[in-house]
Amino acid sequence: MPNNDAAKQKAARRAARRASRGTPAWDKERTRKLFAEYQETHDPEVRDQLIVSHLNLVRFLASKFKNRGEPLDDLIQVGTIGLIKAIDRFDPSRGLEFTTYATPTIMGEIKRHFRDKGWSVRVPRRLQELSAKVNQVTDELTTELQRSPSVDEIAKKLGVSVEEVLEAMESSGAYSSVPLEGGGSSADGDEAPSIIDQYITEDEDLAGSDDRIVLEEAIADFSPREQEIIRMRFVEGLTQVEIAEKLGISQVQVSRLLRRTLKRIQEKIDPESATR
Repeated sequence: MPNNDAAKQKAARRAARRASRGTPAWDKERTRKLFAEYQETHDPEVRDQLIVSHLNLVRFLASKFKNRGEPLDDLIQVGTIGLIKAIDRFDPSRGLEFTTYATPTIMGEIKRHFRDKGWSVRVPRRLQELSAKVNQVTDELTTELQRSPSVDEIAKKLGVSVEEVLEAMESSGAYSSVPLEGGGSSADGDEAPSIIDQYITEDEDLAGSDDRIVLEEAIADFSPREQEIIRMRFVEGLTQVEIAEKLGISQVQVSRLLRRTLKRIQEKIDPESATR
């Protein structure tokens, strides 16, 4: 079975050419059968079938970076290298769907491509700037109050809304440094928002996209309330304040539930990063 970089790049170029001609629809049951056969035989033809059947996932993920100055075809080729790595490493016995497993590897390969070229894949400048201000004000208020400030206190100090502060924190993975209410430290701080940002995008076609497949698989065993909140936030695109109003709970409760569920998603999809 070919596994060196040159072989992967050759396979990726071949797959990228196929992507330009269209690819078959993804089929969960067919994927499971192909992986069972591939695990048993290591047949390169079966491997090629797995690559081709998941090119739509690669194309979808690559399209998120299409306005970063790189041709989409090049990004598809790079993402396909990540797909091949995921196929070679995937263990069906773990019980995880392949799309859930492969997405971080594909995204990681594309982001590595940008890093190697000296380009950054960044959040919007508005959020970068606000995030920097949030960090600065957090330090100032911590010194002034002799405790970690609440989100509300940070928002008042900056003259912005609580939702804007939360958005900046979410985009930068800053939950670990700021509690969501009152004083004291965050007992269960994490950077989980950064992991879900790799998979879930708020676009109008999400209902039928590979992102939606990944999300539904990841939250299948969550409680109805947790599933509802995740869907409201990342499928419907509601703000935390809007979710709170719909559910009749406080924004702080929504923030806590989101943080907890995002952490669980991270542990399920990318357990290695969850323990770092």
